[in-house]
Amino acid sequence: MRDQEEQSLKEAKRKEKRAAEEIKQLAREQARRKDTLAREQAIEEDQKKRETKRAEKRAAEEIKQLARDQARREDTLAREQEIAEAQEARKLKAKKQPPQ
Repeated sequence: MRDQEEQSLKEAKRKEKRAAEEIKQLAREQARRKDTLAREQAIEEDQKKRETKRAEKRAAEEIKQLARDQARREDTLAREQEIAEAQEARKLKAKKQPPQ
C-alpha cells in the first residue's frame, strides 16, 4: 500500500509540474504573440508614415509641375503674341511705304 501511495504522490507531482510547465509555455507564447503583434503594428505605422510622406511629396511635385507647365504656356503665348505683333507691324510698315 505504501508503494501505491508513493506512486500516486509521484504522479500528482508530475501532473503539477506538467501543469506548471504548460502555464509557463502558454505565458511565453502569449508574450511572443504580443511582441509579434506590436512589431507588426510598428511596421504598419512606419509604412503609413512613409506612404503619407510619399503622397505629400507627389502632391508637391504635381503642384510644381503644374506651375512649370503654366509658366511654359504663358511664355509660349507671349512669344506668339510678340511674333504676331511684329508681323502686323511689318504689314503696316509695308503698306505705308510707297512702291518703288
